[in-house]
Amino acid sequence: SPPLLRLFPGRLSAFPLFLLALLLGFASLLWLQLSCSGEGPSPGGQHRGVPRQSCPPPAPPQPPEEEAAWGPHRLALLVPFRERFEELLAFVPYMHRFLSKKRIRHRIFILNQVDHFRFNRASLINVGFLESGNDTDYIAMHDVDLLPLNEHLDYSFPEAGPFHVASPELHPLYHYKTYVGGILLLTKQHYELCNGMSNRFWGWGREDDEFYRRIKGAGLQVRRPSGITTGYETFQHLHDPAWRKRDQKRIAAQKQEQFKVDREGGLNNVRYRIESRTDLSVAGAPCTVLNILLDCDTDETPWCTFG
Repeated sequence: SPPLLRLFPGRLSAFPLFLLALLLGFASLLWLQLSCSGEGPSPGGQHRGVPRQSCPPPAPPQPPEEEAAWGPHRLALLVPFRERFEELLAFVPYMHRFLSKKRIRHRIFILNQVDHFRFNRASLINVGFLESGNDTDYIAMHDVDLLPLNEHLDYSFPEAGPFHVASPELHPLYHYKTYVGGILLLTKQHYELCNGMSNRFWGWGREDDEFYRRIKGAGLQVRRPSGITTGYETFQHLHDPAWRKRDQKRIAAQKQEQFKVDREGGLNNVRYRIESRTDLSVAGAPCTVLNILLDCDTDETPWCTFG
């Protein structure tokens, strides 16, 4: 018989064995809680001065959403994405905790481009806007490799106009005054007023600069954070250029076209298909992954492929 049963005389019925297993399970959970909370003896008989094992971090406080502290607005966090899984695993739980702590109602949308064309950040944001649902009333165009470190950064409803969270004075890399990339908040009404972003930008770069000119053309004023004293340490930039090269190649007429304003295209002509929509939980943080197939008119933008 198993060694544990030798401690008990005679035959044991099923019911006492069940109670014994239940008590042992409860004792194990209690020991684990005490050993990692610092309220009980050190695990394994460790002497004083040896740190105890750390407990899993508690989930952020989340009062019922009907509480007034959460406010009436809901943010759609739009994250253009392709093959940056290690960054995604850090981004989703971090941003969920960050926004929950600030009582920002939110939904995180991972806009995963799964076609064979070059990456198109602007088109993905257009798709995310159209697919984000009527329960959100403002958006954040948010890079997956940029984490806000300063809790005073404002992610609230940008009623007065586009709010550039990752301003040139704070972003660790880009410091020119017309920069609006990284993290930009807009109401859905204002994004529609701009007709979204141009779909002509395949590969890395320049779509934000064109969008800045759309914002100005729509009569909107870009606002930026004030009173933030952490400078270039305000954000953590996860991107490793040595490990993940950016697609900066310019093909055919792309070099000349990238500096033009697209006065016709945007939300009204983005071409795509949703291959799948999946609700996931990353380390307890909810998000929605949209697998997106973009379409390209190679007569209009032959640089959407490397061929």
